[in-house]
Amino acid sequence: MTYTAKDITVLEGLEPVRKRPGMYIGSTDEKGLHHIFTEIIDNSVDEAIPGFAKNIWVTLNQDGSATVTDDGRGIPIDKHKSGLSALEVSMTKLHAGGKFGSSAYQASAGLHGVGASAVNALSSFMRVIVKRDGKIVYQDYERGKAKTKVTETNQIQLIKLLADDHFKYPNSDSFTISTFIPDTQIFKKHESFNFTTVKNLCRERAFLIAKLAFHLYDSATKEECHFYFDGGIKSLVRHLNKNKKPLHPIIYFSKQIDDLEIPVGVEVALQYNDSFNETVQSFANVINTGDGGTHLTGFKMALSRIVKDYAEKNNLLKDFKNNILVSDDLREGLTAVVFVKMPSNNIQFESQTKTKLNNPEAQSAVFSVVKEGLTAYFEEHPNEAKTILDKILLAARARLAARAAKDAVIRKGALEGMTLPGTLADCQEKRPQNSELYIVEGPSAGGSAKQGRDRKFQAILPLGGKILNTEKARLDKIIQFQELKNLIIALGMGIGETIDPNKLRYHRVIIMCDADVDGEHITTLLLTFFYRHLQPIIDHGFLYIALPPLYKINHNKIDKYVYSDAELAEYLETIKNQKYTLQRYKGLGEMNPEQLWSTTMNPETRILKQVNIADAVQANEVFIMLMGDEVPPRKRFIQTHAKMATLDI
Repeated sequence: MTYTAKDITVLEGLEPVRKRPGMYIGSTDEKGLHHIFTEIIDNSVDEAIPGFAKNIWVTLNQDGSATVTDDGRGIPIDKHKSGLSALEVSMTKLHAGGKFGSSAYQASAGLHGVGASAVNALSSFMRVIVKRDGKIVYQDYERGKAKTKVTETNQIQLIKLLADDHFKYPNSDSFTISTFIPDTQIFKKHESFNFTTVKNLCRERAFLIAKLAFHLYDSATKEECHFYFDGGIKSLVRHLNKNKKPLHPIIYFSKQIDDLEIPVGVEVALQYNDSFNETVQSFANVINTGDGGTHLTGFKMALSRIVKDYAEKNNLLKDFKNNILVSDDLREGLTAVVFVKMPSNNIQFESQTKTKLNNPEAQSAVFSVVKEGLTAYFEEHPNEAKTILDKILLAARARLAARAAKDAVIRKGALEGMTLPGTLADCQEKRPQNSELYIVEGPSAGGSAKQGRDRKFQAILPLGGKILNTEKARLDKIIQFQELKNLIIALGMGIGETIDPNKLRYHRVIIMCDADVDGEHITTLLLTFFYRHLQPIIDHGFLYIALPPLYKINHNKIDKYVYSDAELAEYLETIKNQKYTLQRYKGLGEMNPEQLWSTTMNPETRILKQVNIADAVQANEVFIMLMGDEVPPRKRFIQTHAKMATLDI
């Protein structure tokens, strides 16, 4: 096999993006599809950060395209040194844009000149219209290549270029309008944008940039949303805590740090509430850094330092051995937002999809701002400081009690060879990647599942009824609850401080409950437990919900199983005026082992829904609302959404 110069392939223009889209947008699934949407939205947000844009319009068009418009300065349209229009260079060349230098953008969210061009490369059609310097021009593209020249037009002709009659154009001296259709050759399974996902993207950015208005419209459903917040990240903290009971007013710091190698603008807002859970979000130039990074590290270090110093100074740790507070104590019930803004040509992310910030300057800047601000706040507001410390010390005492319980149940059991729960019918397979655990409601269904399963790789753990609501319980109570104790031991990965995902004994954990109200309640209780205490199982894609059939139809001596009322109506229409028998399953226990295997447990025929966290903030809000102490928000949610509930399979 030869290896010479002719074997070296050079990809021109935007070919690298189409050849390896995952390198630029992370994936080509639904997440990747919405990532390209994010890139275009963030280009508009970049105009709002320094105050050039006041409005962003987002329209989901009926033909599957999307239009994003801002009333900012408009993409430059003058001639670039390459001889092309600056607009064409920005849209068709990798690493070309105004975000490498420091003059055009002090902070930006785009992919450093890759964002718009990457979206262009992954779109079957894209049109960009710009008003700037008294001119209106447009250019069309197809899969990253220019299909027209940069063409000047006028306001009368402009309306004909727009994809949707609902949207006209901004009444401003300058604007940018970008319309694009995701390429089905790239996004083969996910071709349409999700209104809820786009709405969350817009709302999140509206929270971050105070006084920036978002206007979202869906042409197909006629839904529309408008977001505008005066308070910036303080409004976001207030929103995150809306279904919780805050313990003190929101604490807010904002400062520009210019004496580092790279200047960093820091905004931090925090507020403790009476819950047991932490909600901390971090952003860098409006990018949601879901995996944290240096800015979040700086926040946690400063919070830990100031709280411990204040507690020691005021002799609040005298009852604690070695005066130890751990990070979990400090973060129980904490809601916080950490937002840094940095020059776009200096910001560093761990990967192209920007989920983790790497700049060490961000850590120093956030640490400095939080340390200075929180020290002053505690000194000036002793009552609020006492409230916060009381919350933290209560968490520390609960942690010590929980550790004692865990030592008795988990650690001691592991050291002394505690056997697996007697209710568990384990599988023969010992490799986690080939093993699955069915968590089954009730002994009757558990019996059928044990008889019908493939014991080579399927384990069964029956539950004895409804479990503890873990949204309201600390870890020591959870450990003492027998059904949850059995589940924790069966899974094998521990819980709390001892959790180790590498020790998980099954890589498919399947919740299998009845399709009635009680079954749905048990499923929700289990989802709450996994989300709050064993989230790595969800993060790794190991948690599923089994979908048993609702009906069995016998027609011409053949059994047909259907999973919803809609599917039943559709099937009955095909056998209209013919004889058949119909059975409605009220519970899994009504099925014999063979039926349960063929409909719900056989990998060849079963339907499983994989559980994932598409929106962490929304998931957190829903669990608090449905499983928390506050009744009015739960009542409003149920009354509003009861008729909208569907079974999506």
